[in-house]
Amino acid sequence: MAGIRGTQLIGAGALSGGAGPDAPVSDAWVRDLIDAVASFRPYAGSTEPGGGTELISQLRALEDLKSAAAGLQARITVAFDAAQRSAEAAAGVPAEEQGRGVAAQVALARRESPARGSRLHGLAKALVAEMPHTLAALDAGQLNEWRATLLVKETACLAAEDRCAVDEELAADTGTFDGAGDKAIIAAARTAAYRRDPRSVTQRAGHAATERHVSLRPAPDTMTYLTALLPVAQGVAVHAALSRHADTLRSSGETRSRGQIMADALVERITGTPGGISGVEVQLVMTDRTLFQGDAEPARLPGYGIVPAAWARAILTGDPEGGQELKLWLRRLYTAPGSGDLVAADSRARLFPAGMGRFIQARDDTCRTPYCDAPIRHFDHIVPWHDDGPTSLSNGAGLCEACNHTKELTGWTAKTAPGTRHVVEIRTPTGHHYRSTAPPLPGTGIQGTDRPDTAPHSRRHRRKLRHHAKALKYAHATELQAA
Repeated sequence: MAGIRGTQLIGAGALSGGAGPDAPVSDAWVRDLIDAVASFRPYAGSTEPGGGTELISQLRALEDLKSAAAGLQARITVAFDAAQRSAEAAAGVPAEEQGRGVAAQVALARRESPARGSRLHGLAKALVAEMPHTLAALDAGQLNEWRATLLVKETACLAAEDRCAVDEELAADTGTFDGAGDKAIIAAARTAAYRRDPRSVTQRAGHAATERHVSLRPAPDTMTYLTALLPVAQGVAVHAALSRHADTLRSSGETRSRGQIMADALVERITGTPGGISGVEVQLVMTDRTLFQGDAEPARLPGYGIVPAAWARAILTGDPEGGQELKLWLRRLYTAPGSGDLVAADSRARLFPAGMGRFIQARDDTCRTPYCDAPIRHFDHIVPWHDDGPTSLSNGAGLCEACNHTKELTGWTAKTAPGTRHVVEIRTPTGHHYRSTAPPLPGTGIQGTDRPDTAPHSRRHRRKLRHHAKALKYAHATELQAA
């Protein structure tokens, strides 16, 4: 059999470089492991009787590898946090400001959003410092990273010693996690936490009301999820009011479904207008061909994403749901041929003028930090104003609030770079570089898109993997012909 069997994929000390549990993990060794996994292919005898058993064993082995890698990532994150704090302390950074950029660097390294990076950073510190049994279960494949996160989340309100006690009570060797799903793990953690410190758990429930908020995220087919996190009494009251309204109309012969009536009533009562759109600017970006010539090129709705061309035309000629008339403005955006990069003049104003802000919003769409797709809250000078950075379109970028604050930390720099479209290059305190290219506007395609992660070894590594994959493919074909 050519290839690697699942049972051969993971051995003792596999994620410690093969030199014992305390051996340092080198970058070269990790890439060797990546090469091994990339060249792995399913068991060649999978179509034979009993071949399915080997395939399931391979799946389980790879799942164990993912969990063990997550445990190692947690340890590396904590070690990096300590190294950064030590370096900042030596540089004279006040203790309360040390480590402020660690989570953002973790997010970039793991190709995650800054918000997700902050959660991963907190998860790592909790596992390594206070929950060794949960970390051991992660290492052994008895938990995956998500379920370890659930345990950390449900014990977050406890003091360190109580959290350690709950961790020990729920240790993997007690059988708590055998066959347990997410709900069972959450219930076990909550029960153990309440048993250790009922007052803290009760206070946490009271504090939850301060976290009430409303959020919006895209849904398929030009729909959105408008979500409100409310205290239970208010949430029940809102739902009851909408339900009574829907039941009243339905009993009067209304043909809309109960859910449709509730949704329409929610929009009307919040906006004060039947259609829900009044005096609010919605920036719908599309090509002139889509607008005037019936072209099929999709449009883009900032805050949502790509929408079908026909839907975009319909909302401009009348609400597609109710025929509501809207007041319309057309604003022309000129793009460079081929690349689609927006073109405009410079300004020396301290703050970005309203028109320039709209321009940057249309160009960037969401936060320009790699892997962050949060809404734009700040129009930022890439080269700071205090470093003589101009207030211009080329030196402007749309950022979320968190990323803008992170960018101002010591050791972080940013500059524009050559590219077919607007490119920002970010340098972190560790010297790693990340590139962010403005998304393509409707009608410009994706030509010339720059990858955000351009580490020096990445192209060579990908080329090596392609050659290796081709060699394996030809070897497999030869093997089948011989058989």
